[in-house]
Amino acid sequence: MTTMDPEQVRRWRLILGASAEQKLQGAGGLQGRPLLSDEDLLMDEALAAIYEGEGGAGLSGQGNGHASRSRSAGLGASSPKLAKWLGDVRHFFPPDVVSVIQADAVERKGLTQLLFEPELLSQVKPDIGMVATLMSLRGQIPERTKETARALVREVVDDIMKRLEQDLTRAVTGSLNRRQHSPLPSLSGLDWGATIRKNLKHYDQERRLLIPEKVYFFDRARKSKEWTVILDIDQSGSMASSVIYASLVGSIFASMPSLETKVVAFDTEVVDLSEQCAHDPVDMLFGIQLGGGTDINKSLQYCEPFITEPKKSIFILVSDLYEGGNRTEMIRRLKEMHESGVKTVCLLALSDDGVPSYDESVAKKLAQYGIPCFGCTPDKLAELIEGALRGMDLQKLADRMGQSAKGN
Repeated sequence: MTTMDPEQVRRWRLILGASAEQKLQGAGGLQGRPLLSDEDLLMDEALAAIYEGEGGAGLSGQGNGHASRSRSAGLGASSPKLAKWLGDVRHFFPPDVVSVIQADAVERKGLTQLLFEPELLSQVKPDIGMVATLMSLRGQIPERTKETARALVREVVDDIMKRLEQDLTRAVTGSLNRRQHSPLPSLSGLDWGATIRKNLKHYDQERRLLIPEKVYFFDRARKSKEWTVILDIDQSGSMASSVIYASLVGSIFASMPSLETKVVAFDTEVVDLSEQCAHDPVDMLFGIQLGGGTDINKSLQYCEPFITEPKKSIFILVSDLYEGGNRTEMIRRLKEMHESGVKTVCLLALSDDGVPSYDESVAKKLAQYGIPCFGCTPDKLAELIEGALRGMDLQKLADRMGQSAKGN
């Protein structure tokens, strides 16, 4: 066997745990020598608490910190031990890895103490996965922890809004107000085409310069409720990240005077979040109940009265299309909506994750009718909205943007 590099041996030791120590010592030619430093041993304990077999002290026991002992997965109720574990995890691993480990602690080991004790929850790294977990357990969170939970959710909400708001606002205002010209100068609103075209007679041949007599700018004044945007959001458990992103996007749209915004969430029942959406997005998120069945058709029936001017309406269904209600009626409603002139899109996922899991047969049927169905990351949503408002072919745009279902 070829001798392994010491750094490779160290990494494999952290992955495989203490049971692999002797074999790895032999592979690295390090018989009798420790493979991990004192700091590595702390990292090893943090990983062992979640990913090793049952038994032993784990986070609730004392432990001696030595790699030679059998690592355990016990997660008891000792708050000081949990607090130390949280601190170690955040110290040793980058933020994206911390998010994964925290989520695994709750999902694999039932570590709900992270969510039920204010002093522990305050040490959790705020991320969209933890917000989804809090939303799913919102009815179980004790009163003493609710304010800490809201603060954590608020931090994530503010971060997402900061990331998305500017691009979405620019996409909407830039698309709706490019017909009229304004005397007010604005570099971002400069109409290069009109300025060049109308000043060609002022071209200086000798200096080879266009010297405009007048510069034209697009009118950025916002018109009141020029378009209707409807977000119809599947709140089944598999759509957790998509629900959060879509709801916050709805809050951003609701802040724009040029849009009449409706936000609806559904499982087997329908909840209208439009009012909460226009005020406090944190309250809105805590009003969503993740999990349950799926009746897309019922939600479409609820949303139809919102469409008063089809050619001035955008309907975005955020769903993996696993219909528990009347599938035939659902497809018929979406087809008729699209044929009436509504800009109709199905986002199979609105999240940072990879290719979504979805009902391929329904997605392909909708694609045959010209309704694009695809997964989209939040940073691409502005491009989608801009394309819809400008009358672009949304199927072609979908093919460029994400994992699009084909109609053939």
